[in-house]
Amino acid sequence: MKKLLFVTLGIFLVIIALTPWMLILFAKGQLHDPEVIQRDNLVGKMPKKVILALFPHPDDEVTVAGTLMKLKEDGHEIRIVTLTKGEKGKSSVLEDEDILAEIRCEEMHKAADLIGASELHLLDYPDSGLSAIGLDSLKGIVSDLIDQIQPDVLITYDSKVGLYGHPDHRLSGLAVEQVFQENSSNPQFKPQNLFQVTLCSKQIKVALKLSSSFNKNYPEDPSQGLPDPDFSVKTQEHFPQILEVMNAHKSQKKVLKDLMPFHDRVPIWMYSRVFDREYFHEVK
Repeated sequence: MKKLLFVTLGIFLVIIALTPWMLILFAKGQLHDPEVIQRDNLVGKMPKKVILALFPHPDDEVTVAGTLMKLKEDGHEIRIVTLTKGEKGKSSVLEDEDILAEIRCEEMHKAADLIGASELHLLDYPDSGLSAIGLDSLKGIVSDLIDQIQPDVLITYDSKVGLYGHPDHRLSGLAVEQVFQENSSNPQFKPQNLFQVTLCSKQIKVALKLSSSFNKNYPEDPSQGLPDPDFSVKTQEHFPQILEVMNAHKSQKKVLKDLMPFHDRVPIWMYSRVFDREYFHEVK
């Protein structure tokens, strides 16, 4: 009887110990496509490169924060551009756009420091107004930035959806893509690679259920959706720092919850093993 009790207790303890790992495996199965190859970093074993992450708003860099930190750790130089100051950030309770722009710039400086960026360019084009500038003008802005910064690698949003449907995201991604494709054969054009943030099909299905903005804006036609990922980058080891970058954008806390749902309710050691990679499409 005593032996049976010990065996039962042992089995119970094993079940308790294994349950979190079973939950992790289940969640990963719901979120990730095992057929998408994983890389340790974005650019492989290249010599030191200048990496330009170009996005429309402060806080957009959170989507690639882990990848940028890994690049910095590997000796590459990180430079970040935001085309706007994010004064229209709808998740903030502030009505004064000038004050909000100032706050978001401060938040972006903190985030860039956490990532380890050597340069941060905060431009002042209208938030949620890039469409008024026009694609041709936006391409001129991107070309000038590339001429100024001389990056080897570009990172931005995709050109079809802009990750979850924001017009500024899509237009900035389209401008960078067209500038890259139109100049890639020019020996004077320095960027050799363009990577776009994307999601795998399983993440898209989950986002359509959990994110109201994603559900509202994502195209019904699959051919108009996000580009298929070519690979993912392992970022688990940097997950605590990714959260720090996200939390630096305090004014956007509400909207950023869609990016990592329930992160404040699940132990970090579990959560980091589920949200352990960032997906990319490479433009050729």
